[in-house]
Amino acid sequence: MTSKTLSRIAGAVLCCVAGTALAAVSAQEAARLGRDLTPMGAEKAGNAAGTIPAWDGGITSPAKAGFPDFKTGGHHPDPYAADRPLYRIDASNAARYDAQLTAGHKAMLNAYRASFYMNVYPSRRSTAFPQRIYDATIRNATSAKLAAGGNGVTGAINGVPFPIPKEGVEVLWNHILRYRADIAGRNIGQAAVTRSGDYTMVKFRDEALFAYHLPGAKEENLDNVIVYFFQETVAPARLAGEILLVHETLDQAKENRRAWLYNPGQRRVRRAPNVAFDNPGTASDGLRTSDQLDIYNGSPERYNWTLVGKKEMIVPYNSYKLHSNQLKDRDIIRPLHLNPEHTRYELHRVWVIDSVLKPGQRHIYKRRTFYVDEDSWQIVAVDCYDGRDQLWRVQEGHSINYYDVPTFWSTMETTYDLQSGRYLALGFDNEEPMTVASNPKRTTADFTPAAIARRGTR
Repeated sequence: MTSKTLSRIAGAVLCCVAGTALAAVSAQEAARLGRDLTPMGAEKAGNAAGTIPAWDGGITSPAKAGFPDFKTGGHHPDPYAADRPLYRIDASNAARYDAQLTAGHKAMLNAYRASFYMNVYPSRRSTAFPQRIYDATIRNATSAKLAAGGNGVTGAINGVPFPIPKEGVEVLWNHILRYRADIAGRNIGQAAVTRSGDYTMVKFRDEALFAYHLPGAKEENLDNVIVYFFQETVAPARLAGEILLVHETLDQAKENRRAWLYNPGQRRVRRAPNVAFDNPGTASDGLRTSDQLDIYNGSPERYNWTLVGKKEMIVPYNSYKLHSNQLKDRDIIRPLHLNPEHTRYELHRVWVIDSVLKPGQRHIYKRRTFYVDEDSWQIVAVDCYDGRDQLWRVQEGHSINYYDVPTFWSTMETTYDLQSGRYLALGFDNEEPMTVASNPKRTTADFTPAAIARRGTR
């Protein structure tokens, strides 16, 4: 079945059920998972043109990546290092690829004509997850339902809830509930880059316990929390010691996320209800909202979500160069945008969803268009529009397969402000001693206000 056909089917279904909460798919539909669809719901087959290959299971281990001696916590070597670009897209030839480019990428090619380009590489469907995540996703397909008007999910655990989505908000929940790890920690940097290319690197230590994904987890035992998240600012000195704690909830209508901040100057922990929606992201210099971390996070309640369909698009993918310890931060950062020599784009099928601000709700973005990878449910690009319906910011999720897990997750998140010429890049781990690594010693007791108070005062 072609992408165009699927898009028409999705559109027809949407017209019939708009505004209603859909039940889980039938057993007959779910039977496609693992057959003509991957266990996560993507089309197994390649495209008619042969420019997107069939999914062959992805990279399931370091050995399959070609690096059997790889140790968790290191910088993942590039399994596709021998690939060379098939072609380069710049302002002079962008029109040729118009149907496969996001509105954001078209705008960047036009605005930064002298310096921005996109090297397009062979498409590699590297995404893979543990077998238990596949099994859970297949089970969820016939039991998961939207709750609270789309602001929550019930009947799902471990895997994505809606591998065969019928509504735009279901696609969003697949991104929110996609598998990243059981318990993980990372050392990363964030740079708010001025138009001239100046920046100060802010360094974070992140830790997360993904309660929804833990082996043996049950929905009734989650206490409505899907992720326990901890972020400590390490540098620069003026910000060091600030700690953010978040408990992300499954039913956002029943209870919005719980958040706390530890201020080292006051040596106090305080509730932080403003860590949500369009409040500024941590140390982002106003270039990112709170709900743009992880490309999108939190409640969908302020927007109406529409499933546009599935399209073949050129998007960031297998961005191992941005994760490499062979590069320095200064090799990657350039004025206006990341150094295009170190980015990688590929042609993939993505789900396209539109979000439009509901009447009476507020957010700095009136509308956003999301491009969600069919294999991983990772958001790989977003077009963000201001209150005048003008394209304002462009997000990219430069992702890789962390094949020791395995999972497919962003290694670098960028937010480009087309109006100011500034941008934010989060995920610099090139000069860090440890990248994403599991920490099985962490429990929910390590993610409490009392725990961060102790950590902050020691």
